[in-house]
Amino acid sequence: SPRNHEAPRVCSSSLTMPVCGQSLLGVFATIADPRGRRGRRHDLAGVLAIATAAVCAGASSLVAIAEWAADVGRDLLATSGLLRPGRRVPSESTIRRILQALDADELSAMVGAWLLARDATRWKGRMVVAVDGKTLRGAKTRDMAAPHLLAAVTRGGIVAAQHQLPAKTGEIAALPVLLESLPRSKIVVTADALHTQRSTACTLTGQGHDYVLTVKGNQPRLRTALKALPWKNIPAHHSTTTGHGRRVRRTIKVCQVPDWIDWPGARQVAQLRRTRTIDGRKTVEVVYLITSLDARQTSPADLADLIQSHWGIENRLHWVRDVTFDEDRHQLHTGHGPAVMATLRNTAISLHRLAGAVSIAAALRHHSRDPLRPLQLITQP
Repeated sequence: SPRNHEAPRVCSSSLTMPVCGQSLLGVFATIADPRGRRGRRHDLAGVLAIATAAVCAGASSLVAIAEWAADVGRDLLATSGLLRPGRRVPSESTIRRILQALDADELSAMVGAWLLARDATRWKGRMVVAVDGKTLRGAKTRDMAAPHLLAAVTRGGIVAAQHQLPAKTGEIAALPVLLESLPRSKIVVTADALHTQRSTACTLTGQGHDYVLTVKGNQPRLRTALKALPWKNIPAHHSTTTGHGRRVRRTIKVCQVPDWIDWPGARQVAQLRRTRTIDGRKTVEVVYLITSLDARQTSPADLADLIQSHWGIENRLHWVRDVTFDEDRHQLHTGHGPAVMATLRNTAISLHRLAGAVSIAAALRHHSRDPLRPLQLITQP
């Protein structure tokens, strides 16, 4: 029931198995409340649900969230199970204090598990996640660097997990922590050249996962070895895409890993050439790849598709948060507030994608016109 605010706590081992038929409001009810028991006027689950519903309707700041809740009114919020009967609508300051005190990683893990249970997109029966980082520039202060978040996004555009990097910690060290929030079943992880590290490859294969990694200048010896392979003698697979005034031709060549290339779990290497034509101007980029997927699992066309879907994380997540939600100008600085707000945006994007939205901006406008629409996203199983 959407009004069940007394659901039992869910331990970390159950994050990959959300309760069947549970609504997102029910998931919020399992998250640890950081507040003391005295003086609680609003349920944590209700405040989180109100904030998420408001973001689903296009609210891009805490003030906008509070204004949306006030416009909806306490009667409808109470009827939907987001507010105790007779309570006032939470103010902006109340919402701010609660979001700043929350454990952002726990929130992301719990919501991500719930979303993944509803994401049916698979590649040859396996889940594929693209891993990439993003800095919250608007949260930078004179005394504190801007928070940096590492996210894992599925091929369906669902944000499966997000982790805020501790101070002075890079993405490489944060990746194993991010993986702890993902299902234990074998997944395929795609990542950019920053994560092309022996330690990363060992971690992934050690957990039974597969990887597709880009090789660039941060691995000079490996890149030199791949560049020296006899690519001209290897058959090529071609594909061409057009749109937005540009034409991109991709040519990929794949071969088994030579014995003299020592890389943990590697089975295939590839050369990918992208020829991009925009307004008659042509540019060519050549990158090299290394993967633990073997030829029986992955054809050259499959490998090219995995790489292309990885680059989509910029357009399907980061661009939407920056442009549609104006995230880079959002100046929430204190506590876990910036990471929690980023998780709410991820959740809104994912909910709209699960509902079949192609344009997130259009989905936000659609849900802003009727408060019942975002409320249903939160309260329906």
